[in-house]
Amino acid sequence: MTDTEKEERELLLRRYKESGDKTLRNSIVMAYMDIVKYAAISTRNMYLKFTDAEDIVNEATIALINAIDSYVLDKEASFKTYASIKIRGAIIDYIRRQDFIPRSVRRFAKEYDAAYSELYSELDREPTTEELAAKMKMPVSKFEHCTYQMATAQTMSFEEILSDKGFDLAEGPDEEGIWSAESSVHNKERAKYLAEAIKTLKERERLVITLYYYEKMRFSDIGKVLDISESRVCQLHTQAVNRMKKYLKDYLDR
Repeated sequence: MTDTEKEERELLLRRYKESGDKTLRNSIVMAYMDIVKYAAISTRNMYLKFTDAEDIVNEATIALINAIDSYVLDKEASFKTYASIKIRGAIIDYIRRQDFIPRSVRRFAKEYDAAYSELYSELDREPTTEELAAKMKMPVSKFEHCTYQMATAQTMSFEEILSDKGFDLAEGPDEEGIWSAESSVHNKERAKYLAEAIKTLKERERLVITLYYYEKMRFSDIGKVLDISESRVCQLHTQAVNRMKKYLKDYLDR
């Protein structure tokens, strides 16, 4: 966006706040639809198998309108930052209201954690999909399906943290594959903690997080890139998210 375009958007917003003219508000909505579209694309892995993008865009647009009305001029945060957080939060709320994560998935997640820990101790290495499925006494096909649902649940849980705390993974890592504290989030302190959490991940876990949150790739496509199954990608994503949530717990509980 050029400086001129940015100034025009800010002027529209200021004029609307002064006049309350709904025509101006509609113009602002159209000017910031790129935020809506980006939010719909960046969260598609959470809703793809449950609803379509049109419903998500509708929810995001309503959130944008609400953000325009509730934004206070001359705040420290820019309107784009403010609206992005509000829109992402609204999408997550919408997905959660659909009750996409049944109790059976939550139960599977607990049993998966127990089975993974036991096998890791016994084998002194990461267990395979087949070993985990056998340990949990279920067919591999069912295990893989449940693993995908578990990864979706973990994604929602982590997205709620990101949205609520103002984190933003969208900027991505630097050329060395390390996430930049300055570019990852809008707040430097939060950036520091998030960047450090990501650095604690194993190389493949970090790569999955990079491809999923930054490149916006689907689990199936990430599997093709890494030459592993979609189920394995889901497992790596779940492990990475759990590791990051554990690392961030002290900071998030403040």
